[in-house]
Amino acid sequence: MRRTLAAGLTLLTVTALATPTTAAPAAAPPGGPKQATLTNFASLPAETYLPGSEPSGAALGTSPINGITPPFADQPIQGFSGLVRNSDGTFDAISDNGYGTKANSADFLLRIHRIAPDFAKNTVDVLGGITLTDPNGHIPFPLTRPDRVITGADIDIESVTRGADGTYWMGDEFGPYLLHFDRAGRLMAPPVPLPGVRAPENPAGNPNIGGSKGFEGITLSPDGKTINALLEGTVAGDTPGTLRLNEFDIASNSFTGTTWHYQLESPNFAIGDAIAVDRNRLLIIERDSAQGVDAIVKRVYLADKRDKDSDGKLDKTMVADLLNLANPKHIGGHADPFKFPFVTIEDVTIIDDRTIAVLNDNNFPSSSGRTPGKPDDNEFITIRLAENLHADPRVLRRR
Repeated sequence: MRRTLAAGLTLLTVTALATPTTAAPAAAPPGGPKQATLTNFASLPAETYLPGSEPSGAALGTSPINGITPPFADQPIQGFSGLVRNSDGTFDAISDNGYGTKANSADFLLRIHRIAPDFAKNTVDVLGGITLTDPNGHIPFPLTRPDRVITGADIDIESVTRGADGTYWMGDEFGPYLLHFDRAGRLMAPPVPLPGVRAPENPAGNPNIGGSKGFEGITLSPDGKTINALLEGTVAGDTPGTLRLNEFDIASNSFTGTTWHYQLESPNFAIGDAIAVDRNRLLIIERDSAQGVDAIVKRVYLADKRDKDSDGKLDKTMVADLLNLANPKHIGGHADPFKFPFVTIEDVTIIDDRTIAVLNDNNFPSSSGRTPGKPDDNEFITIRLAENLHADPRVLRRR
């Protein structure tokens, strides 16, 4: 199904998030973590396009991919790689660089979409959005387009957070950089590189981190003064499978030099997103690179900077196994247990002290984790955890 959307931005109140289903989490095997529970399910069809937009996907060729034949007459709405919760039940979601590389994403325009899950209908509405631009020439290297609309060949945004002033901070993988955009999507200052770390796409050369392994998760501190920016890949010379969590001071617009280390369960795994629970703790998505029946590890961990066991790494406790969510009511028509078996799961946010939302990046049209040979939809789920997070109240009320 090809789905087009109204271009205007309309706000609405979504009440389903405030009234999730209340099935009690099922018990896990003795000694293991308690099972979290699926409480809501909604999805945006894979073939959803922005009406009246520009053609896209020319560099993908003309052979079908999961039954979808590029190029596309309009911009696809896909690749949700970062999420911000709004006060009215809507969310702001960013698309990443487009089709996976600089080389194939020059005609994909980077954008913030305003989305609204309707859990009563198991659907997601796209209400509008804004395209990212650099009208004042802050990006120091040449852009793909002379009008300075930013494309996936210029930067690769993978994470987002929003300050108290309503402006957006985004984490990029090509630098890696932190970028600051105003509420209209205009870049406000030059991209801030992470000192001592360079990706292969960085014009400075001498890379010491893998491609597409930059800032995969960024999150604002509860006091709004700092950002924690988590790399997806290990910096050369660091212990394999350790990822640097970097502190950024908003007032000085600079990294402080303070870092922590997050340990992956395997060096072959990756993180998908991070969100602050309080000044010391974060929720972090960790995943393998498989999909469908081959997926083994898709988890949400509660990580703690205080390192109580003094091993030099964040302490971590699994709070949700995304391949084993209790679903006794068969929400969305899915089986019990419910599985979220996608290659890239790149969005987590806190709804209340015991409920989180998780979204996949569907890599349109390439990923097919739900049904082999069919492009994945963008799925939006909410999960009731087995225990309260005891989150900072400022996180729970932040909009």
